[in-house]
This record gives sequence, C-alpha cells and structure tokens, in this order.
Amino acid sequence: MSMTQHAEPAVDTPPAPGRKQSDGRTRQRPLALRLLARPEVGVFLGAVAVLVFFLFAAPPVRDGSSMANILYQSSTIGIMALPVALLMIGGEFDLSAGVAVITSALTASMLSYQLTMNVWVGVIVALLVSLAIGAFNGWLLMKTGLPSFLVTLGTFLILQGVNLAITKLVTGNVATDDISDMDGFAQAQKLFASTFTVGGVNVKITVVWWLAFAALATWVLLRTKYGNWIFAVGGNKHSARAVGVPVTFTKISLFMLVGFGAWFVGMHQLFSFNTVQSGEGVGQELIYIAAAVIGGCLLTGGYGSAIGPVFGAFMFGMVQQGIVYAGWNPDWFKAFLGVMLLGAVLINLWVQRTATRR
Repeated sequence: MSMTQHAEPAVDTPPAPGRKQSDGRTRQRPLALRLLARPEVGVFLGAVAVLVFFLFAAPPVRDGSSMANILYQSSTIGIMALPVALLMIGGEFDLSAGVAVITSALTASMLSYQLTMNVWVGVIVALLVSLAIGAFNGWLLMKTGLPSFLVTLGTFLILQGVNLAITKLVTGNVATDDISDMDGFAQAQKLFASTFTVGGVNVKITVVWWLAFAALATWVLLRTKYGNWIFAVGGNKHSARAVGVPVTFTKISLFMLVGFGAWFVGMHQLFSFNTVQSGEGVGQELIYIAAAVIGGCLLTGGYGSAIGPVFGAFMFGMVQQGIVYAGWNPDWFKAFLGVMLLGAVLINLWVQRTATRR
C-alpha cells in the first residue's frame, strides 16, 4: 500500500495593521535635524539676525550705497575665506595667508615699476610666487609631518620680514611706488578693481568675483571627486590614503588654492590703491580663519561648506561697517568679532552634536 503525502500550500499572511516596525537604521530623521546637519544653517540665521539688528540700529545701512559698501568689505574678506575654508575642511589651516596677500601685491608692483615692464608681467610673476608659497607650505607639511600651525607660522614670519626688508632695499621706503601710469594698468584695474553701476549704486567687481568663486567652490565640494577627497583627507588622512585618495596632492593643492586667493586679493589691493604698504596684512589671517569658523568649518577638519564662509564674511563686513554707520566707537569692532567667533564655535558644536544624535 502506497501512501501519498500532500504538502500544504504556503499562505502569505499579511502584516497586521498598525504602526510599521523599524530597526532604527532606516528611520527618517526629522526635517529640523536634517537642516541642522547643514554647516551653513547656523551662520545664515546669524547673518540675518545681524542684518536686521543694524537695519534698526544704523538707519544709513538701509541705503543702497551703504549696502554696496558692506558687500565690498565682505568680498575682500570672503574671497580669501573661501580657499581658507576648503583648506580647513581638508584638516589644515594657513597662518601666512594675510601677509601672503601683501607679498603678492609687492611682487607685482616692484617688478613692474623697477624693471619698467608692463604690469601684466608683474601680475603673472606674482601669481607664480603665490602658488609657489602655497606649494612650499603643503610640501613641507607632508614631508615633515609637522602641524600646519608650525609650518605656516614659520612662513608667516619669513614673509613678514621679507616684505619689509626687500621693499626698503628696493624702493628706499616702506611702500612701493605708484604704478598707475604704467602700461597695462588700466586693463588690470578693470579685472581686479573696477566698479559698475546697478540701479544707480556703484558696486565693486570683487563682489561678483566673490559670489562666482563661492559658486565654483560649492560645485567642487559637492559634485566632484576632488571635493570628496577634501572631505576624506580632513576626516582621516590615513583611511583616505587606504582607499586610494591622493592625500599629498590634495593637501598641497589646497595650500596652492590659498596662494591663488592671496594673489587675487593682493592684485585687487594693488590696482585699487596703486601702491602697497609692506607692513600690512598682519592679523588678516585670523580674520579669514574666523570667517571660515563662523561659517561652520571645524578646526578638526572633515566638516564644512563653501556657502557658510560667504555668510561668515558678510557678518564681518556687516559689523565692520554697521558700527561706523551707527556712529559707535570703532574700537568695539574687535569685541564684536570675538563674541561672534565664540558664539559660532558654541553653535557649531551644538549643531554637530544635535545633527549626529540618533
């Protein structure tokens, strides 16, 4: 006698109605936390608050020409704050950025005037010198393994002394000679220091360059492989190297970007004032770093954006000019900067902890 076994058909039991179960790994975070995860959100709110404050405290700020002046002051800081921010995201910072601006301007000015050459020759040589300074900083950092603080502090002192000594040696003064009557000056001035009119308000060309560089830096960070490399080397350079990221190239190129920014701002100063004071630039590096920190970049690297430093630079320009328009003692400017910097550090710390909390 044979016995036949029949398998019972499988029955798919629908899940019981009610709340879906989640293991926590795919849970969607609230929108507020996702917004806080963006490094530029805090500084954007701070910039709006500062703007609203001075609109009431300093009525001249409401005038179009005053706002154009604020944007101009912000742009001269913001153009340098952008590459400094990228360098900080990459885990380093540059204390020589301020005097490097003056080195670039002095090189272009003295080379053009003393050798009676077209100013564009001086501009190009100044670019090469600025890139070389950045490459030297990056190369020495990677070769020795020293902290960027020590490497760039040494470069800062070298450039500060060279700026003063060579200017006195070549010109017999602490400032360069006026180059406004030299060949090529008018064309270079149009590129680096011209003014155009919008609605009857004169706007400096540096404002346009500032926003264009910010857009380019944002695209590089968010849409290119190089942007991924910047975040990777800033987060952990050893892990980045293990997965094939060219750490040495990335670090050196970031220092060279700071050199490019120093060259551009230096050219603006030269073609705005026709001459350069060799002792200037000291302390500006802290302004650039502070604008990047206020913009959401961490000193530890691996975190930040290019948009944040734009708002950080705007806050600097707003406070710097707002105090003047309000009729207050300008000595309070540094106190405001200190308060903004400490506030930004505390806010960034809170934002980071809140955004990463499960």
